[in-house]
Amino acid sequence: MPLTEHLRELRNRLLKSVLAILVAIIIAMFFQARIFKFLMDPILTSVGCANGATTMVNGKPCADMVTSGLMSPFTIALKVSLMAGVLAATPVWLYQLWAFVAPGLHNKEKRYALGFVALGVPLFLGGATLAYTILPETASIMLSFTPEDAKNLLPLDDYLDLITRMVIVFGLAFELPLLLILLNLTRVLSGKRMLGWWRGMVVGLTIFAAVATPGGDPISMLVLAAPLAVLYFMACGFSLINDRRRDLGNPDRDLDDDEASDLDLTPEPVEQVASGPSRPALPGQSDGGRTERLNGYDDVT
Repeated sequence: MPLTEHLRELRNRLLKSVLAILVAIIIAMFFQARIFKFLMDPILTSVGCANGATTMVNGKPCADMVTSGLMSPFTIALKVSLMAGVLAATPVWLYQLWAFVAPGLHNKEKRYALGFVALGVPLFLGGATLAYTILPETASIMLSFTPEDAKNLLPLDDYLDLITRMVIVFGLAFELPLLLILLNLTRVLSGKRMLGWWRGMVVGLTIFAAVATPGGDPISMLVLAAPLAVLYFMACGFSLINDRRRDLGNPDRDLDDDEASDLDLTPEPVEQVASGPSRPALPGQSDGGRTERLNGYDDVT
């Protein structure tokens, strides 16, 4: 298609995606109270204050969830509906994206893309679930530094931003093995080289986990770094197997990069050409006679 047709199709795909998200947001607004309760249950169960107390039953500091400003409750409800609507409409806008890209892919590339989507969605959901699970423990550790006789107030806006950021960061972090496998399938990175970086990768993943977790406490850091390290080594194992499979079909697999393959230097027999007027003409000559001579040669090159 010409460029204008591609742009028109892109506009239609985006319009369908936006409409699907808007419909999902409107539906989510009717259930925003239940969704908000689902998001608040972990934090309230772990560090929520009861009956205006400053400490929980176990003696640990707690926090009251508060809103600030007249428009804050409405903004929070809108934010919850927006987040739920985008997640609920994910199949629709992902399909629209796929429908726009798929015609330009070969069959092999389509299989790879479908495989990455089939693995990427569970990995992202796994990271999001991990973030939702460790947030209460993180909050409890952070509030343990509260001075005596001080009261903690946790704005709901900040909490929603925090949990949204953690879900996105953890979900994207769990896509690391897919990125490594993609680099290996495209021959950019070999499994041997990937495995040779394991010390630096473990340190880097630990540093990333310390930055990504809001509290920076060792428990939350290890809870995120350990699965990432396991996924990294799984990607290395897949890449090594894939490299081995690829080398089985390579006749030069036993040669080093700087080693040349054997050459067949056996000369082939050359047919004898009869001399005289019957001799076939050489390329660029009108006849077989040696009519053009320069210093004893037939052709000038």
